[in-house]
Amino acid sequence: MRAIRSLTSQDRSDARHRLSERFGTVVCVGGGVGIAPIFPIARGLKAAGNRVISIIGARSADILFWEERMEEASSELYVTTDDGTKGHHGFVTDIVQKVIESGEQVDRVIAIGPPVMMRAVAGVTKPFGVKTVVSLNPIMVDGTGMCGACRVLVGGVTKFACVDGPEFDAHEVDFTLLMSRLAMYLPEEKEALDYETAAEPMI
Repeated sequence: MRAIRSLTSQDRSDARHRLSERFGTVVCVGGGVGIAPIFPIARGLKAAGNRVISIIGARSADILFWEERMEEASSELYVTTDDGTKGHHGFVTDIVQKVIESGEQVDRVIAIGPPVMMRAVAGVTKPFGVKTVVSLNPIMVDGTGMCGACRVLVGGVTKFACVDGPEFDAHEVDFTLLMSRLAMYLPEEKEALDYETAAEPMI
């Protein structure tokens, strides 16, 4: 906490630096709740002069959100739904592949969403050699790297998402290990959800 309070304006500027970088054409992919964190990234990259192609997806139209915000933050926006209730009937990866195969120079892909989606995006971009960054969301307990709960394997090396990430090279992430670790606490998560659902509302 002391370290956070000691940050200078220059430190904060460095933290925002990536959003002001000019890569060229950047594809921003947001799946499910991943739309929320991909929004400020797309907005910052567009403001920096990048051409931003955003692709957002959800299982169905009723849980899709921030379409208008993403449209304003992007040079071009694609919407997908698994059930076809809005936009492209299919997955975000269909559009990622379509954009890359269109012949347009894609300089970077940034994907945030469910691990299975990020793994699929990485699988599409890797054969084309397109730099791809994902934001991982393993369970974090203390946020300092001491507990080890958020450890992930990246390029064969153990990393801690809370201090080394959460953004990593998608082509280096061991998604199989990541997803198996995320599943470890599913019973406890279900128990907590059931408890909250059954609890009396506070007045």
